[in-house]
Amino acid sequence: MKKHLLIGIFAAGLVYSCATNPITGKKSLNFVSNSELFPTSFQQYGTFLKENKVITGTADARKVEAVGMRIKAAAEKYLIYLGQSQYLADYRWEYKLIDNKEVNAWCMPGGKIVVYSGILPITKDDAGLATVMGHEVSHALANHGAQRMSASQLQQLGAVGVAVATGGKSEQTQQIWSQAYGIGSQGLGILPFSRGHETEADKIGLTLMAIAGYNPEQSITFWQRMSAQSSGQAPPEFMSTHPSDATRIANLKALIPEAKALAAKVGVIYK
Repeated sequence: MKKHLLIGIFAAGLVYSCATNPITGKKSLNFVSNSELFPTSFQQYGTFLKENKVITGTADARKVEAVGMRIKAAAEKYLIYLGQSQYLADYRWEYKLIDNKEVNAWCMPGGKIVVYSGILPITKDDAGLATVMGHEVSHALANHGAQRMSASQLQQLGAVGVAVATGGKSEQTQQIWSQAYGIGSQGLGILPFSRGHETEADKIGLTLMAIAGYNPEQSITFWQRMSAQSSGQAPPEFMSTHPSDATRIANLKALIPEAKALAAKVGVIYK
């Protein structure tokens, strides 16, 4: 009886938590609404800025702001083109450069963007920075943060299901099934799910980059520099949350014509 009830709850959750994202056009697993997620995101962003050194008034800081504004404008144009102009109504865009040697950048749900100074030697120019910021903004637009939270909740629910299903077995059997579920759900579920998000963000990011007026072909140059910087340090692709650099570059090359075509439809001539 417990098993059947759990399966019923599990199935109902899947049915009622799938929503269509306006920028991807796909139904995706999402238990968390933006109205719930954004206030927490904005609060965490404010806390992060207080706890880290924000660089202001420099040429690099102005570059981050300028490129960020162009990516924001591109997102707005793209959503208007898609007939979803209200989608960004609750976004509160902000772009900050942080004094940190780590090669990183991120965008929180709702448009709160951070670029670490450590990535600037690799981005080098505006197009390289637009590649990074367009990609990170795309994660937010596609609701990837909420989807990852939802997937994690689903994974935890599955673990409860395994525990219930093996409750009458020996402790050793329970441990074997629990470990098998943990490894299987991570390798066959969570990691491919995350790699899919990266590829999706690359695709949307190329479009935003082109609409913003940057040549999307420059994204290849950036990722080649990134690959050279991290050569030999990345885990095998099947064990990673990200595609390998070679896979990413190949995907980007294939996606560039579509990004250019979409930019043309929006009416933007890129450099």
